Amino acid sequence: MSVKEEQDKIVKEFSELEEWDDKYSLLIKMGKDLGELDPEIKVDKNKISGCQSQVWMHAKLDDGKMQIFGDSDAMIVKGLVALLIKVYSNQKPEVILSSPPNFLNEIGIDKHLSPTRKNGLGAMLKQIQLFALAFKALAKKE
Repeated sequence: MSVKEEQDKIVKEFSELEEWDDKYSLLIKMGKDLGELDPEIKVDKNKISGCQSQVWMHAKLDDGKMQIFGDSDAMIVKGLVALLIKVYSNQKPEVILSSPPNFLNEIGIDKHLSPTRKNGLGAMLKQIQLFALAFKALAKKE
C-alpha cells in the first residue's frame, strides 16, 4: 500500500469514531498490536531524544524499502509509534521524504496531545526522516 493509501485508511478509521476516548483506545490497541521490540534494538543509541516517555526506533533497508521498528514504555506513545510505522514502513526512502504526515492533522491528534507528547511525535517523525535521508544517501554511493 502507498503512503497516501495508508494515511487515508487511518483517517477513515479515526473519523468513524466520534469520542476522543474511543480514538485513544484505538491508538492504544494499535500500540498493543505492534508487539514487543527486540531487546537488541531497545538500546540507548536507538532512543529518541525529545520524548517524555522512552521511545526506541530503528530502521533498516530491505530491497530498497525502509523497515521501521519501534516501541515505547507509554501506551499512547506506543500507539503513535505504531501509526508512524504503519504509514512509513515498507516504503522507499524518497517516498517517505516526499510524504508529509498530513494525516495527523486530519485525525486531529495534534490538538489532543500534551505539548510534551507533541514534541515527542515531532522527534519521532524527524528520526524517520533522518533514517530516510541516510538510506537515500547510501543508495547514491552504491
